[in-house]
Amino acid sequence: MNRDDLPSALALLARGLQGAVDVAGFEHLPRPIFATAPTAPTQPTSAPAPMPPAPSETPSPSAPLAGVELGELLASVTRLTAPNAEKLRILRDDVVGDCTRCKLHRGRNKLVFGAGNPQARLVFVGEGPGADEDREGIPFVGRAGQLLTKMIAAMGLSRDEVYICNVVKCRPPNNRDPERDEVDACEGFLRTQLAILQPEVIVGLGRVANHALLRTQTPISKLRGSWQRYEGIDLMPTYHPSYLLREERDPQQSKKREAWSDLQQVMKRLAR
Repeated sequence: MNRDDLPSALALLARGLQGAVDVAGFEHLPRPIFATAPTAPTQPTSAPAPMPPAPSETPSPSAPLAGVELGELLASVTRLTAPNAEKLRILRDDVVGDCTRCKLHRGRNKLVFGAGNPQARLVFVGEGPGADEDREGIPFVGRAGQLLTKMIAAMGLSRDEVYICNVVKCRPPNNRDPERDEVDACEGFLRTQLAILQPEVIVGLGRVANHALLRTQTPISKLRGSWQRYEGIDLMPTYHPSYLLREERDPQQSKKREAWSDLQQVMKRLAR
């Protein structure tokens, strides 16, 4: 398959023909079965010749995808001529699917893809789902999510106006930090989400998210409050809401004021 054929492959996926997709490389997808016409016997026989297997009534959807690398498929999703909502649906349902590309899938209840406005000017990126998110399949719905909702409201927005997602789409055990291989396995999905959305501003929530987006090991305390660039998009690093909840136990150490300062910069940038 050449690159020009990839949109056609995605069109097949969008029509729901694909069945189970192995996003790791499509090695295990079934090949189409072609029946051959029976050959007429040269001599009469007492019994009719056995019929060959009937051709499959449903053409194999996997044939156009044979040999397509995941990176090529992800890139082709962004090139589709379709609304953002449809491209995100195709990415979620037909490419990510029931992903098993890293070990996190073994303990998940629900994959947490992302939620919000597909035309959002502002996107929040966290590190990964927690217990509440794993149960509901929606990002940031636990205590940290409630604080994030308040932060968004303080900016004069609602969750329906922004888009929220995470670096990894499955919950790490005991809410530990995602490991390098887990981040790498999900990186293509996150980057494709952001390429589809093309927001004006991204807010990176916490160390893990900002390190993944910016490919840096600079401490979040030094990153926050300073504008960065991600794939040509303005990015503001700030603290993760769960960190702010931990810090609020000691009012003298609270970082909420700093986080609010970061969000005020975002508000000014969006108002330009």
